[in-house]
This record gives sequence, C-alpha cells and structure tokens, in this order.
Amino acid sequence: MSALEPPDTAPDTDIDRPKSPGGGVLDRAHRALSIGIVSVVLLIAFEATAVGTAMPVAARELNGVALYAFAFSAYFTTSLFGMVLAGQWADRKGPLGALATGIAAFGAGLVLSGTAGTMWLFIAGRAVQGLGGGLVIVALYVVVSRAYAEHLRPSIMAAFAASWVIPSVVGPLASGTVTEQLGWRWVFLGIPALVVFPLALALPAIRRMASGPADPSAPAGPLDARRLRLAFGISLGAGLLQYAGQELRWLSLAPAVVGAALLVPAARGLLPRGIHRAARGLPAVVLLRGVAAGAFISAESFVPLMLVTERGLSPTLAGLSLAVGGATWALGSFVQSRPRVEPYRERLMVLGMLLVTLAIAVVPSVLIPWVPVWIVGVAWGFGCLGMGMVIASTSVLLLKLSAPEEAGSNSAALQISDGLSNVLLLAAGGAAFAALGGGSVAGHAAAGGSHPVAFAAVFLPMAAVALFGAWVASRVRVPERP
Repeated sequence: MSALEPPDTAPDTDIDRPKSPGGGVLDRAHRALSIGIVSVVLLIAFEATAVGTAMPVAARELNGVALYAFAFSAYFTTSLFGMVLAGQWADRKGPLGALATGIAAFGAGLVLSGTAGTMWLFIAGRAVQGLGGGLVIVALYVVVSRAYAEHLRPSIMAAFAASWVIPSVVGPLASGTVTEQLGWRWVFLGIPALVVFPLALALPAIRRMASGPADPSAPAGPLDARRLRLAFGISLGAGLLQYAGQELRWLSLAPAVVGAALLVPAARGLLPRGIHRAARGLPAVVLLRGVAAGAFISAESFVPLMLVTERGLSPTLAGLSLAVGGATWALGSFVQSRPRVEPYRERLMVLGMLLVTLAIAVVPSVLIPWVPVWIVGVAWGFGCLGMGMVIASTSVLLLKLSAPEEAGSNSAALQISDGLSNVLLLAAGGAAFAALGGGSVAGHAAAGGSHPVAFAAVFLPMAAVALFGAWVASRVRVPERP
C-alpha cells in the first residue's frame, strides 16, 4: 500500500502513546507540550496577520511594487516543498528535528526580509520563511498524532483555532502602529524574539513524548528522492500558474502551460489515490480540506477590496468587518471538539460547508446600494463558524485514518491540498476579476469603483465550489464493515 492510500479500516493510532483517560490537554502530562505548540501556532498566526499589513509599505520603500506578488508566491511555493520534506522527516525520525528546523528557518526568513536592502532579497527572506512554515505545520500534526490520545485531539485542534482569534483582531492594528511609528522593518525583526518561548516549552516536551520514529525497531530508510522531486515540481508549477494568472497577456500562456505540466503529475503523486473522485475516507478528507480552504480564502481576499471600492469604507473599517470571524471560527472548532458530537461529525461538516456556501453567496449582495454593509460582518461570521467546524474536523479525521508511520505523509497531503487549492482558486478568481474590469487596486479607488460584475465573477463561482464541498463532506467517513 502507498503511504498516501487510505487504509481499509481506521487504525488504532494510540498504540504506545501517552494515555490520559481522565485528563485533558492541560493535565500534568500534556501541559507544557500543549502551551508550547499552541504558542507556535499563535506565533504563525500573528506573523500572517501582521506581516500582510506591513508588506505594501516594504514593497514601496524597496522600489519593488512590481514584484509585490512574488513576496506571497515565494512563501507559498517553498512551503509546499517544506510540507513534503517534513512529512518524510517526521515519519522516519520523528517530528522534533523538522519542528526545530522549521522554527529556526521561519525566524531566519523574517530577519532576512527585515534587513533586506532590495526587493529580491526581501523575496528571498519570504522564501526561507515559507520553507520553515511548511516544516512547522506538518511537524505539529505529527506531534498531535504521537503525543495525544484520540479523544484529546479535537480539543488541541480547537486550541489551534482559538489561537488565531487575538492575532486576527490585534495583529493588523499592532502592525500598522509599529509600521507608522518605528518602520516596517521592526514588524519583521520583532517577531523572531517571540520564538524563544515556544522553543523553551515545546521542544523538551516533544523530545519526551513524541520523539523518534513511530516504530523505533524498524530501520529508518533514506528520504524518498522521487517524492522530493514531485514536491519541487508542485511548488514550481504552482508558482508559474500564479504568475500566469496575474499577467493577462498572451505571453502568460507559456508559464501557464509549463506550470500545469509540472503541477498535475506532481499532485497525482503526492495526493491520495481516489481524490479526483472523492473516494470515501482519506481521499475525501484531503479533498474537502482543499475545497473548503480554497473557496473561503479566495472569496475573503476580495471582501475588503469590494467594501473599499464599491461602498466607500476605509481600509480599517473594511478589515474590521471580517474581525468577528476569528471568534466564530474558534467557536466552530470548539463545537466539533465536544465528545457528544463525535457520532455526528460528518453531518456537522456538511452543515459547516453549507454555512460557508451561504456566506460567500450573501456577501456580494452589498453591491446593491440599499443593502446595509453590516450584512457582510454577519454573513462572514456564520461562514467562519462553518469553517471552524470543517477545518478542525478534517485534521481530526486525517489523524484517525492514518497509521502512525503514515501520519507525516498524510498530514503533508492535507496541507498540500489546502495550499494548492488556495493558489489555483485565487489565480482563477483574480483572472476573472481582471478580465471583467477589476483592474489594479490603485485604479479601483481612483475610478470610484469597478464594475460589480467583476466581483460577482469571484464570489458566485466560489459559492458553487463551497457547495460542492458540502457533497464531499458527506463522504469523509469510511463505511463500517458488517
């Protein structure tokens, strides 16, 4: 069986793991580990929200506005490679090395970007940071699979989701203040100082509870060179497709064709067999993660732009219209963590995707002048509630359906599906938006808004993708054998 094929039955992944029938994620056995790894997620969340605010100022000061998109795509493409590398590393030698290296690379990338004198050096820093981020996120999943009994995993996943709440509200405001008062470089240079606390707490606990391979008696084989080549192909292919989606010219067809030629076979080799038909079990779980994340993030990226250009809101108010989503996302993740909902997890995920579909479909109603703007905040709150149910549940089910020695590879597949869907749907939505009159961000404000059809061409297809996700969610469970 391939490392990414779904097992015939859900394996007992709690063998040789810490058991705590009467405890929780903050009991004596897990307290230091839980606080440490949640702090790592908090650091990543704060970086994601803070750096995005400082990025435009950095690009302008470094005379690199024309290269602005590469600061995002560089992070994304290297993170895909890091995910695959972390999956193999963790399966063979345990998650400790991948996590420590990932955090170090994450911090080094921030320092490199923060001290950059040119835009290309800034982009190089983002690439190093993305490699670290890819290593960290997969290693964390393996830590959860090794160190927590199955009944505790929904709770630690809910804690991961909750750690995004404060950064989603405070991050942009804090980053904006630091950028205005001290300069954008301090946003990048200040975050690495926060790495010390998670390292001090998490690494000793991981060494004690989750270090080493899943089967210490089995010899550790070499890294799979073929999978690493596929990882490089999927990263480069995704980057070329993203570039082609931003450049609506005939010459863009060349990188698009090359990108697709690299990406398609690489994705087939790295994602579970049967994912193209939403086969029940692991393939459906991995597919759902990509469908949900891609549709939601692609739609969310255009919400502030629509509110600024079509309804005249300030960028701050437009961003705050989505702030409630952090709290409702955490609430949705908390709901799925309750033991009493476990028998109904599939139905909960279907309901979550229907909420996401409704939210994405309702948001563009503010293009109608008499529709109040607060509708966006309400709709997005319900959409984030649904995402909290779905995203945390896909993580829980993935670990449940993975044998211990497959947890790293399968976690990498889940994250690849998430990231790859993001870039493909963002590229498709961005191309449709530009083709129907969206134009440049600067042009929107100067012209007093772009044609509403351009926004509708983004939101309505993404709502259809989310609705497809509701069907995929109905196929995540493996049928019990008589």
